[in-house]
Amino acid sequence: MIVKVGAAVIAAILVISMLIVGGVSGAISALLGGGGRPSATALADIPADYLALYRAAAGVCPGLDWSILAAIGKVETDHGRSTLPGVHSGENVAGAAGVMQFLAPTFASVTSRHTIPPGGRTPPSRYDPHDAIHAAAFYLCDSGARDGTDLYRAVFTYNRADWYVRKVFDQAAIYSQAASDAAGACAASHSAGDLAVAPAAVVAVTFACGELGEPYVWGGDGPAEGGWDCSGLTKAAYAAAGIKLERVAQDQYDMGPLVPAGSPLQAGDLVYYGTSTANITHVGIAISPTHMVNAPEPGTTVRIDKIGRPLAATRPASGRSRG
Repeated sequence: MIVKVGAAVIAAILVISMLIVGGVSGAISALLGGGGRPSATALADIPADYLALYRAAAGVCPGLDWSILAAIGKVETDHGRSTLPGVHSGENVAGAAGVMQFLAPTFASVTSRHTIPPGGRTPPSRYDPHDAIHAAAFYLCDSGARDGTDLYRAVFTYNRADWYVRKVFDQAAIYSQAASDAAGACAASHSAGDLAVAPAAVVAVTFACGELGEPYVWGGDGPAEGGWDCSGLTKAAYAAAGIKLERVAQDQYDMGPLVPAGSPLQAGDLVYYGTSTANITHVGIAISPTHMVNAPEPGTTVRIDKIGRPLAATRPASGRSRG
């Protein structure tokens, strides 16, 4: 582990030097919402006609990556292959229907506001893949996906459950070839907007970036235990920088210091989620004002996620005593 941390610190220094010379806009755009090419998994799993529809439909919403549409199609109906009620006829118990599982009023609202491009049915139908996938793109765009304004909110609006959003983002990462370059882009992005970030934050973020792809394990403190949970990763990241944090997310929040409400997030800030600041249940480490390294839940791996709307944030690298 010491060798790994030492290499990470050296890499961070090299990254900062490269940033000063030339910047990393290409790497960041590839990671944070560019049009990634389909991965081998996507090509093997998504029917060719559906893949073409996802990629074409994403074009109606600037900033929406096709992989998000494809991930929703996978989660909802396995790209139309599901035989459950409501996929090809009728409705499920919630009233949803079609390959993208629209409620009738929602579909009608979307198609009244937007013109579905030619290629489907007249009038548009929830059961037609062309119509449903384009309607999903318009709906996501109206809900926050345009120009990447709030992709988390957009997917949450599609199905109001945090687990659903995480599942969609996981699947999108699998489908997008850009995810293969995530570790390098992660290591670069923490300094893209703020070269004055505290050195301890640089080390912490670089450590976290080095753990991308490691499995989530509840209570996990690293590869020796099979993987990480959220607060185990943030604790270890700051330990690499010589800063001691408590083990669980609530205690890390209680340690502070708080980032003032409304202040831009910086790389290395810890972002918190839960029902209230007295019931913190999750923590991630910011790599930019909009994205974080995150160990989300069982069945996932350490990955880069949108920060979305955290309850609060702390800045351990600011004024923290070393342990």
